[in-house]
Amino acid sequence: MKQPKRYLITSALPYANGLKHIGHLAGAYLPADTYVRYLRAQKRDVVFVCGSDEHGTAIPIQAKKECTTPKAIIDKYHEAMKQDFKDMAMSFDIYHRTSAPIHHETARDFFTSLNDRGELEIKESEQYFDEEAQIFLADRYIKGTCPNCGSDRAFGDQCENCGRTLSPDELINPVSTLSGKVPVKKKTSHWYLPLGKHETFLREWILNDHKNDWRSTVVGQCKSWIEGGLQSRAVTRDLNWGVKVPVINADGKVLYVWFDAPIGYISATKQWALDNGKAWEPYWNDNDTKLLHFIGKDNIVFHCIIFPVMLKLHGNILPENVPANEFLNLEGDKMSTSRNWKLEMRDYINDFVKNADGTDKENGGGQCVDMLRYYLTQIAPETKDSEFTWKGFQDAVNSELVAIFGNFVNRSFVLMHKLCNGKVPLFHNDIIDDKDKDLITRIATAKENITASLEAYRFRDAMFEIIDLARAGNKYMQEKEPWIVARQATKAGVPIPEAQEQIDNCLHLCMQLCANLAILVNPFLPFTAKKLCFMLKVVDKMLHWENAGSMKLLSVGYSLRAPELLFRKIEDAEITAQVEKLKSGLIKTNNNNAKLTPAMKQELKPIIQFDDFAKIDLKTGTIIAAEKVEKADKLLKLEVDLGFETRTIVSGIALHYTAEEIIGKQVTVVTNLAPRKMKGIESNGMILMAEDQSGKLHFIKPETTIDKGSNVS
Repeated sequence: MKQPKRYLITSALPYANGLKHIGHLAGAYLPADTYVRYLRAQKRDVVFVCGSDEHGTAIPIQAKKECTTPKAIIDKYHEAMKQDFKDMAMSFDIYHRTSAPIHHETARDFFTSLNDRGELEIKESEQYFDEEAQIFLADRYIKGTCPNCGSDRAFGDQCENCGRTLSPDELINPVSTLSGKVPVKKKTSHWYLPLGKHETFLREWILNDHKNDWRSTVVGQCKSWIEGGLQSRAVTRDLNWGVKVPVINADGKVLYVWFDAPIGYISATKQWALDNGKAWEPYWNDNDTKLLHFIGKDNIVFHCIIFPVMLKLHGNILPENVPANEFLNLEGDKMSTSRNWKLEMRDYINDFVKNADGTDKENGGGQCVDMLRYYLTQIAPETKDSEFTWKGFQDAVNSELVAIFGNFVNRSFVLMHKLCNGKVPLFHNDIIDDKDKDLITRIATAKENITASLEAYRFRDAMFEIIDLARAGNKYMQEKEPWIVARQATKAGVPIPEAQEQIDNCLHLCMQLCANLAILVNPFLPFTAKKLCFMLKVVDKMLHWENAGSMKLLSVGYSLRAPELLFRKIEDAEITAQVEKLKSGLIKTNNNNAKLTPAMKQELKPIIQFDDFAKIDLKTGTIIAAEKVEKADKLLKLEVDLGFETRTIVSGIALHYTAEEIIGKQVTVVTNLAPRKMKGIESNGMILMAEDQSGKLHFIKPETTIDKGSNVS
């Protein structure tokens, strides 16, 4: 395949409404940074752009929570996220923001270009309107029950529980998050992108041209969208925060954030070009440019279907690949900002990397950044959801970085100083043996394997190969035993030239391997590579990828510095403290929520009359069978014996009870609730539950066992 002239790499623009957690880091930023560092080591022309997404309803919602203005929110979190990314060694060429004038201009021009050529259509529709707040409700201002998983944590654009993309009309029992009232439908006009017109193009481009080189999870999600029928999608919305629609009589309308945000990649490239005296156009308009989007799976539809249609219509190049990652869970549960079940980058930085004054912590700094980068790469959710655990982090650092990689480098330096006077020894070709040849071959093969994995965005495989190469170095040294050879020569009482030559060959290859490890690990662990260069007394130029695999990286007789430990061990007490901190944060959040409950009391729901309550038919029942509902984390399918009949009821309690432990329990059932389907199963009733301060659900049941079907009043 022909090598592109240039590369443009993007990472998803994070919302500037709060700090970002390690799930975000693992999904869209670390893999992109690793790939970019690899490209730079290849001396390729690459620009890496990112920036804050500062429009959309998430911003005014956060402003309302913090009792401030949207402008104050974006200024606060833009700088905070920019610093966190810098501390975690994300090497963006520019970290821009969509509130910048150049972005507003670029987004308006993009819209105008499509609109003037008739690529957009104007449609009148009915949208949810909050009569109390007197405002059309953007998707995130509408909350309800997810039709897919039954979670009550669904918004008008996406379910927070299962991640499914939604529209407000799909929500069950929608309410306004502004007033808590049920919204009404009201007519409004908007501009739409008619995706259905481009189905043939998308089928050919995604399902034919890229069916083999894109990740199967990405192609699968795109196929589902296409075959489900592509609908016209609004590119404007009624909101007072965002890029104003550049059309007369469009007051109160802005560009929809999904439309304006990806254009932020283009405006960021423009700003980078201005800052560096470059031309931006080739990076977006020249077919010799390779465009790549690194994202999480919740952004697949925008980057693989919607934005490519926009780019095609606008005359820009299309992405060659979209290496989307799945989700990273935390200690057995999904990360959740609202429940405080998360590990923010800032938390890790404060606890392991930096002091309050910005200086490196003792036993912290770059090595702790690399330790997290390593573990997140090792568990990267490339093809399925994965999980971060503090114990897993400890094991990865102590058993692999310390015991394998760091141990090999340290032993090599110590023995080189002890047995070769601190200088790179001569290699004696006349006594080379099979073990030497095998290690030399192994180094060359490792470079080939790592290169192939990086080119295919298989970062986990590449990192495994590096650790395995260090493991091979340890095995080689253990088999050669230069310290034993030296001891035997000392016991003989006189230096034995043959013994020293054996020692020289072993340590010469070990030191060349150390230099190779510095090159190969550099895209992943930049601080480690830099420290190795310092110990080896070489300049960063050695880290060019073309040098990997060479056995002549270090000159014979060259004096090297004394060894320094590359990584420190993670102690049990640190892990215990982090787990306790995580759990206490969850408990604190639940307690805070519980404290809010009395204050909300009567305002939660309107007062009803006795006749209203009398319409509810409550009866006792016994659960006689239960099973998990496929592809629904929260749902259990229950068979409830009511005495006079057995009902099938789908209940969202699977996170609190297993199917086995609830069989035989007596429960209170709403028996005259209208049936509704959940995951294809018709549910005929509702089990009454109570939620305690920790969020645990409990059955509401009679004080003592009574007959099934008894009335509850």
